[in-house]
Amino acid sequence: MRTLISTAFVSLDGVVEAPGGEPGYRNSGWTFKDVEFVPEAYELKAREQEEAGALMMGRLSYEAFSPVWPGMDEFARYKVMPKYVVSTTLAEDDLVTDWNDITILRSLDDVAALKETEGGPIIVHGSATLNHNLSDAGLIDRYHLLVFPLLLGAGKRLYSDTSKDTQKLKLVDHEVYSNGLQKNVFDVIH
Repeated sequence: MRTLISTAFVSLDGVVEAPGGEPGYRNSGWTFKDVEFVPEAYELKAREQEEAGALMMGRLSYEAFSPVWPGMDEFARYKVMPKYVVSTTLAEDDLVTDWNDITILRSLDDVAALKETEGGPIIVHGSATLNHNLSDAGLIDRYHLLVFPLLLGAGKRLYSDTSKDTQKLKLVDHEVYSNGLQKNVFDVIH
């Protein structure tokens, strides 16, 4: 069984929208505009690429990442690994051809079936709506969070607001950096 890991840059109030400067959000680029860059705080991101067996994202994140990430040296490992896009609307013809194997999953049942296969961890990048749905379905096994010391107010949030039973987490790794960033790695208690 594969581990499904949700990884995110997240503000203290749970916002994940437009951390890298994506247009349309008033606080776009908050990860680099508002917090001093400290290289050691991003070690987790390099480790994720080395340990991951696959990359997963929702349609909107795929549409944002696919024109850019295939040509970026800092995402070279993701280029060669299998990628899964969870979407009911994306067509095979919409997929880029320079990003290796990409498979469209049409449902959370497809995600659950993928988790039952052999292979390394599946890393979910971006994808606020997908994260909500995966969490609500009990499919997330771990969270890799870089928490920024910012309150952004409105914006897409990592966490679902569905009324559900308490989800218990176990802190398995953490660190605080000189710029106020916090690394928090939580296993989901199933």
